[in-house]
Amino acid sequence: MNEFSNTEFIKTEALKMGFDFCGIAPAKELTEDAKRLEKWLAKGFHGDMDYMKKNFDLRIDPRKLVPGAKSVITFLKNYYPNEAAFQMAEKQDTKIAKYAWGEDYHEVIRNQLHALLEIYRKKIGPIEGRGFVDSAPVLERSWAQLVGAGWIGKNGNLIRPQAGSFFFIATLIIDVPLHYDQPNIKDLCGTCTKCIEACPTQAILPNKTIEANHCISYFTIELKKMEIDTDRNYKDWTFGCDVCQDVCPWNRFSKPHHEAQFKPLQYLLQMNKTQWLEIEETTFKARFKNSPLLRSKLKGIKRNVEYLIRQEKQ
Repeated sequence: MNEFSNTEFIKTEALKMGFDFCGIAPAKELTEDAKRLEKWLAKGFHGDMDYMKKNFDLRIDPRKLVPGAKSVITFLKNYYPNEAAFQMAEKQDTKIAKYAWGEDYHEVIRNQLHALLEIYRKKIGPIEGRGFVDSAPVLERSWAQLVGAGWIGKNGNLIRPQAGSFFFIATLIIDVPLHYDQPNIKDLCGTCTKCIEACPTQAILPNKTIEANHCISYFTIELKKMEIDTDRNYKDWTFGCDVCQDVCPWNRFSKPHHEAQFKPLQYLLQMNKTQWLEIEETTFKARFKNSPLLRSKLKGIKRNVEYLIRQEKQ
C-alpha cells in the first residue's frame, strides 16, 4: 500500500469506528503555537494548572513525544445530547457540562484509538504510535485546525462549519508518512461576540485569549483547593460549564451523537443540590464509577455545591 491508499484506509476505518471526522498533518514543531503558549503561561492564565508548564517541548513538537513520528492524525467525536437527555437535564437545580453526562470520554475514546491502531497495523504493517485524548502534552485544537476540522473560535473551542463545537478531539501520532490534508478553513466568527458577553466570569478576552484561571470549568474541576474564592461569582454549575458553547450561533447546527456510551448515566441528571451533599462515598463511586465526575472526587463536587448555596444566600 502507498501513502494515498494508507491514508484512505485510515480515514475510512475511523468513520467506521464512529468518529465524525479524521484529518492528517505532518508531524512538525508548532512554532507559532509555542509563542502563544509562552505568552499565555507568562500571564498566569493557567492558574494552579502547573502541568501546563511541564513538558513544553513535547507539547509543541510531537516528534519529541513520539520518537520517529511522521504523521499526526486528528479525530473528532460528537457528544451533543438528544432531546430526551435535555428534558432530563431541565429538572436539575445544578448543572453539569454536557460532555460529562455519559461515561468518561477519556476511556471510551482511548479504547477506540487502541482498536483503530491495531486495525491499521494489520493492514498497513508495523506502526509505532500513541493515541491521546485530552490527557497528554498535545495541542489538540491546533492540530485539528491544521487538518481542516474547523477554526478556533473566540471562546477557544474548535468550531466546525455547519456542525458546531460539541466534539471531543483525539490525536494519534504515528511513524508512518501519509498523504496530508491541505485545509482552507476560514475563521467564521466574524463580528459575533456572544460568547464573550455571555461568559459568567468574564474569562473570555476579545483576542481569543481565555483566562482559564477564571473559567467556571477551572473552579469546578481543576482547582484543588477546598474553597472556591473568587470575586467573579457564578451560579448553577457544579461540574464544568457550557455557556460559551450554548450561545454560539454555530451550535444551532449541532446534531445528536450516536455513541451509546455517551448516553446520560443513570441518576446523574436527577441529582439536586441536597442529594449531592447527602450522598455517601460508596454510593457515589458505585453510581458514577464510569463518570468524568470522578475527576473532581466527591469532596470536590460537594465543595462546588456548597459554593452555589452560599451564592444563593448572598
